[in-house]
Amino acid sequence: MRCPFCAHDDSQVKDSRPTEDSTSIRRRRQCSSCGARFTTFERVQLREVTVVKSGDRRQPFERGKLEQSIALACRKRDVPQERIDQLVSGIQRQVETAGEAEIASQRIGEMVMDGLRGLDSVAYIRFASVYRDFSEARDFEEFASTVQEAAANERS
Repeated sequence: MRCPFCAHDDSQVKDSRPTEDSTSIRRRRQCSSCGARFTTFERVQLREVTVVKSGDRRQPFERGKLEQSIALACRKRDVPQERIDQLVSGIQRQVETAGEAEIASQRIGEMVMDGLRGLDSVAYIRFASVYRDFSEARDFEEFASTVQEAAANERS
């Protein structure tokens, strides 16, 4: 593993342990050249999946992009990082175990929407505003009212 401080190619693993949700391994490493310590995470990747975007553009599935978009929707909300990580891991697992080499970006967007709906209503609306391309305040109002109605029905 390359050292992020001096770019030396060799480092030693000093400690390994599973993360809280057991979806990855956390490793503490020490660079054999400069002695700096850093942390890496190792995750199982079941298969290479290609995301088919609008206009038939294709690119590899990247967990980091998924994490970033969900974190942005949850920014300044009282959503624990652990819950965000669980949502990202769950979506990644669904994508990789679907048995398909390609998945439409719309399908991933729907998975995120489903996950955020149960996580935080404001994050759900934020993500929906970008995903569904809201162009006017009325779009927000209509969507927010459907979210409120669904929440009221769940409480009844």
